[in-house]
Amino acid sequence: MAARVALELKGIERHYGQGETLLSILKGADFTLRSGETVALVAPSGTGKSTLLHIAGLLEKPDAGEVFVNGHSCAALSDDQRTGIRRGEIGFVYQFHHLLPEFTALENIMMPQLIGGLSRAEARERAAQLLDYMRIGHRADHRPSELSGGEQQRVAIARAVANAPLVLLADEPTGNLDPETAGYVFEALEALARQSGLAALIATHNHELAGLMDRRVTIEDGLVREME
Repeated sequence: MAARVALELKGIERHYGQGETLLSILKGADFTLRSGETVALVAPSGTGKSTLLHIAGLLEKPDAGEVFVNGHSCAALSDDQRTGIRRGEIGFVYQFHHLLPEFTALENIMMPQLIGGLSRAEARERAAQLLDYMRIGHRADHRPSELSGGEQQRVAIARAVANAPLVLLADEPTGNLDPETAGYVFEALEALARQSGLAALIATHNHELAGLMDRRVTIEDGLVREME
């Protein structure tokens, strides 16, 4: 039986005004992402990669088309409702980790859980489990400035999945890392998707890592296309 559809984009259009010119970035793009699937988004800068991720993550509204998260239409939702879905169903990882510098690794992962209503004890337990899973449990009490780049990014991934989202969207998550560290971070991310049923869309310029994912897609002429 096919895995359920976690994220679906239908007929997405996005246009930007540039002086008197209308710049069309996405022109009716369609895309489907299933639970437990890792998909690489490989496309040159300026083709709409970040725009697609922002629309998929409900950070930006399309000019036309529809976004479905876990089968639910998001077109008519209020800003508060969209925020609620982002908080519970979608995790984000960026090229820079964006960890809170004054908090430890453990506390950074606890934060979204506390905001989501978990008790401090429950949030601490899950944060510790995620750090162990990422093989950095021994760094739990260290602040971001005391962690290596790879460790910081693993904490960022753990924080992104702390509330057990259905979808993970990552924008160049290994872009600032050396090849060996990037490979390890990606392996941790992929294992997490496999074991938890997480659906991951990962924008990357790293063709070697992209080749390890279930599928590769690109953006051409404003449309999402499968790659060989």
